[in-house]
Amino acid sequence: MPHPLDPLAPDEIRRTAATLGRDAGVGPTYRYASLTLAEPAKADLLAWAPGAALPRRAAAVVWDRTDNRAYEALVELGADTDEVVSFTHVPGVTPNFTVDEWHECETAMKADPRVVAALAERGVTDLDLVVIDVWTYGRALMPERHRDRRLGWADIWVRTAVGANPYAGPLSGLKLVVDMNTMELLELDVDPVPAAPPAPVMGEYVPALVPGQQLRTDLKPLEITQPEGVSFTLDGNELRWQNWSLRIGFNDREGLVLHQVGWTDGDVTRPVAHRMSFAEMIVPYRDSSFDHYRRTAYDIGEWGLGSMTTSLTLGCDCLGEIRYLDAVLADSRGEPSVIENAVCIHEEDNAVLWKHVDPYAGAEVRRMRRLVVSIHATVANYEYLVYWRFHQDGSIECEVRATGIMVTTPLAEGAPTPATGTLVDRRTYAPFHQHFLVARLDLDIDGQANEVLEIDSAGAPVGPGNPHGLDLVTTATTIADESMAGRDYNWATQRSWKVQNTERRNGLGTPTAYKLVPTGCFPSMMDPSVPQYLRAPVIGHNLWVTRHHDDERWPAGAYPTQSEIDDGMTRWTADAEDLVGTDVVLWYVFGIHHLTRPEDWPVMPADTVSFWLKPFGFFDRNPSLDVAPSPGHGASGVPVDGGVPGTHCH
Repeated sequence: MPHPLDPLAPDEIRRTAATLGRDAGVGPTYRYASLTLAEPAKADLLAWAPGAALPRRAAAVVWDRTDNRAYEALVELGADTDEVVSFTHVPGVTPNFTVDEWHECETAMKADPRVVAALAERGVTDLDLVVIDVWTYGRALMPERHRDRRLGWADIWVRTAVGANPYAGPLSGLKLVVDMNTMELLELDVDPVPAAPPAPVMGEYVPALVPGQQLRTDLKPLEITQPEGVSFTLDGNELRWQNWSLRIGFNDREGLVLHQVGWTDGDVTRPVAHRMSFAEMIVPYRDSSFDHYRRTAYDIGEWGLGSMTTSLTLGCDCLGEIRYLDAVLADSRGEPSVIENAVCIHEEDNAVLWKHVDPYAGAEVRRMRRLVVSIHATVANYEYLVYWRFHQDGSIECEVRATGIMVTTPLAEGAPTPATGTLVDRRTYAPFHQHFLVARLDLDIDGQANEVLEIDSAGAPVGPGNPHGLDLVTTATTIADESMAGRDYNWATQRSWKVQNTERRNGLGTPTAYKLVPTGCFPSMMDPSVPQYLRAPVIGHNLWVTRHHDDERWPAGAYPTQSEIDDGMTRWTADAEDLVGTDVVLWYVFGIHHLTRPEDWPVMPADTVSFWLKPFGFFDRNPSLDVAPSPGHGASGVPVDGGVPGTHCH
């Protein structure tokens, strides 16, 4: 019997599609935007015990390509028979685009005589060198006459040779407007201002295509081995390491999901987080020119981080003694598709965990080891590498690395570089843009009776109690209800946020808590009245706090594709629900404020951002005191050379 949180197996995907075909009329004209596990309600999961039964259900979003109507379906997968629990029309929405459609659009556009002619006018006749890259729109930017359609707009890129970098050859000034249901070209959208001709760039990065490229030869092999095997256990999707336990989930929209994260303290596993994932990724290009004004990606809501996850390779993507998990998703026809080696699990050495040198006691040093759970996703020209790291001191680090290839635009001979970008090659600029990631953190610090405090530091004023002006004090602001939900980082006060239990105390008498240590967050720098902001006001603050509801998953709305205003965070916080002593969810908005640079071209070194969840009174003292010394490095407590401590690591 699968665990209630195990992702759907291939047979369950087939059964769901067959049941919807049999009982709900989902036939050949329909497509699946998603088909994934319908996770049980949180209350049911908390009450569940191994061996007990919970309904096994699949959730699907489908649409009919003949009339563009979308439906949400729920199917119960029974031991003897499967049945449709609900099949509901959702008016006025556009489900996410699919990878299948991306490929189908390219094929259809290359077969359209109007596209072929337009390319030929621009000197492009070899269609094998052409890449057509379809994007979605915000409704306010769509041509009004097409707003009732499932609408895409497409960039055109041209390789210089087979295998060359297509993103080095943008065809400026020409976009394709496409009905994604019929794969019909609706318009050739041509910039009224004559486009600059292709620029003479050196945009290749594969060594064989870079003239004169010599690879470095002065690095000796670096081997990472664990002769006795790994220190973690993986039982299906349940992962245990040191005092940590968690379950690994995966779906088409969020990709990697971490469930039921806990720390074993003696005979008790104390909850830390019920569920952690990425709920949205919003990438607005901050350039109003013809080539870029439509270019705002909702990589999770419009496409799906899981759908774009790629297989990982030992020695390249992951190094060491690795364990992998495959991911099973459904394609747009409801057939299972397997991403092999989608999730990488391994241990890493990370220098010193703690150390002290005493003249008589000697040196006590502990090496830091961390457990890493990671995925990599390729989103057209960009790669996002997601790492969740669990530490022996009870800390959790989430790191995201962005790499891949920037979007660029050619300039006319002698034209100045626009203020909205950076010159990165001859007659070529890369526009500024921002990557907003929204982490959904359903924390349960020692249970569900939690509250969130905003912690600010300040120097106390000079006075009788502080005559030298040295006192540093903190103040705590309780985020009491959802009218206070949107919070901003303050560098001047080194602001952080603490989630504490309102009922549990540690041995020192203070509330057990974890602290969100923010990094990599920045303001939106966007007028709240503009269309792209109205679609996702979540980017207007660095942190949001809401009361937990099972159906509140998507901060820019369940259907951000072709949206005009958000149907997420704005609606959720309007009722100003109480947030003290209850089940809270944190939505941390962070990412990369990408001011492009020449060193990011033609392929970008990984740009790294992260945040931490650190215990703050969750333990009575350093929980890593029991980490054993590294073996074979001698003993401590033995002074040498007249009392000078030795240099052995113990």
